Amino acid sequence: MSLDPSYVGRTYPPTAPYQVGREKIREFATAIGAADPAHHDPEAARALGHPDVVAPPTFPVVITMAATRQIVDDPALGVDYSRVVHGDQRFAYTRPVVAGDELVCVNTIEDITSRGGHDFLTTRTDVSTAAGEPVVAVWSKLVVRGEA
Repeated sequence: MSLDPSYVGRTYPPTAPYQVGREKIREFATAIGAADPAHHDPEAARALGHPDVVAPPTFPVVITMAATRQIVDDPALGVDYSRVVHGDQRFAYTRPVVAGDELVCVNTIEDITSRGGHDFLTTRTDVSTAAGEPVVAVWSKLVVRGEA
């Protein structure tokens, strides 16, 4: 079943706020091998002008991956998650994510195309603070493999 192209432009409701914790940032940084002291040591981050430890650039995936469930779980769109592979990811920052942030995601379907029997779903997740301050926009392309 192909994805429904009428979903292009659809925006989903904001997610519940996600509290960014210092330990979560440290764990993520350690897991990806990000050794910069600003990811682990609050004093090192403060010396760079940040209020607390700074998340590595790919950290928003922790939040946006869960938020994308709104799209993937929408039965009318027609995503068969067992056939999904990740195609692309990019980030456009307004400011870094830091420990103590309370972040909210708003998902939008930007594009749906079909090529070679596969569907390509491009989403944009706008991540902002609960107070409405923009932090980062995250684009993700999912490939829904066609029937073999």
